[in-house]
Amino acid sequence: MISTRKIAKEKMKVVEGSYAVAHAVKVCRPNVISAYPITPQTHIVEDLSQFMADGEIPNCEYINVESEFSAISALVGASAAGARTYSATTSQGLELMHEVLFNVSGMRLPMVMTVANRAVSAPINIWNDQQDSISQRDTGWIQMHAEDPQEAADMVAQSYRISEDRDVLLPVMPCMDAFVLSHVYEPLVLLEQDLVEEYLPPFEPEFVLDPKNPRTFGAFADPSIYTEFRYLQAKAMDKALLKIEEAANEFNEVFGRYYGGLIDEYEKEDAEIVIVAMGSIIGTVKDVIDKLRSKGEKVGLLKVRSFRPFPIEAIRKNLKDAKVIVALDKNISMGLNEGALCTEIKACLYNTDINAPVIGFMIGHGGRDVPPSTINYIIDQARNVMSLGITVESQFTDVKEEMI
Repeated sequence: MISTRKIAKEKMKVVEGSYAVAHAVKVCRPNVISAYPITPQTHIVEDLSQFMADGEIPNCEYINVESEFSAISALVGASAAGARTYSATTSQGLELMHEVLFNVSGMRLPMVMTVANRAVSAPINIWNDQQDSISQRDTGWIQMHAEDPQEAADMVAQSYRISEDRDVLLPVMPCMDAFVLSHVYEPLVLLEQDLVEEYLPPFEPEFVLDPKNPRTFGAFADPSIYTEFRYLQAKAMDKALLKIEEAANEFNEVFGRYYGGLIDEYEKEDAEIVIVAMGSIIGTVKDVIDKLRSKGEKVGLLKVRSFRPFPIEAIRKNLKDAKVIVALDKNISMGLNEGALCTEIKACLYNTDINAPVIGFMIGHGGRDVPPSTINYIIDQARNVMSLGITVESQFTDVKEEMI
């Protein structure tokens, strides 16, 4: 009998992360793809364009537009008309979409748009941090962060499954770190068409724009009813918590791969110091934890996969025994001078019986490397807090040479 692991290895191909994402989109059978190139997501839509030219995506329209604002706007009409839609963007392009992101969510249009996380100008920088997607956290989009290229690709199918669920009907933004994940070549398993068709049902929207059965999307709402619309969006986010878990578990049943639903953990059972992080930095953190564990040190990791909706109850449950909690952020909230994940963790634990201190570190801005030595330094700071009660404020590790 051939093991599942051996079968998976036989299916592996060495491809670019962006190609894996594009291939995943292809086998999810979108009806409309809207594209505008911007580094570093361009390879995704280039690969999709090639698939279209080769006739590999049936019943699909590929629209080249003049800006990212137009890219998302075109999908609003397509989605309202009943199409399964897709786009990809990054950084300044995502910020240009800001107004329409609210429209998509407010109109409850299921949509998937990959974000290749990149620093936001100025100064101009094309490398990775997560400031772009974090800046869109209140637009009403579900937002999930991938740890590696395989998860970034697999997250596409899961995103459609979540977004199109009639209890949710919210757009999903699967995020992958620029270059670190989008441009790296790794052996991975491309999504199989037959398994995707088993996992992802055809898109059959309940309400569509149809001249024979007129409806209104995104109509004028005066103060007497606007709050009700926002309330329904918030309730849909609450329902998405369960749907994200279900989508991950069912994906595991069909494909044999699991990344966590809302969160995942690593070496955390008896951990006294728990690092909380999102995205590709998790790989480095795991390597550091492995070495520390070999020395008997109780350090663990909590991976936040779903940033929106924020998994409050799951995080509280998983951090209840920690003595020190360390949040790693590839972003900064100017004025507060703290990373978003750190702020969210603090709010999550407020008014609970979890008294562990939460310390935050802002790292990797503009693509600056985060070597194991930086993670070790951060863990040293956590040890000081745990053993001596020293208060460590949120720190900008990138600009402190002694921390590298």
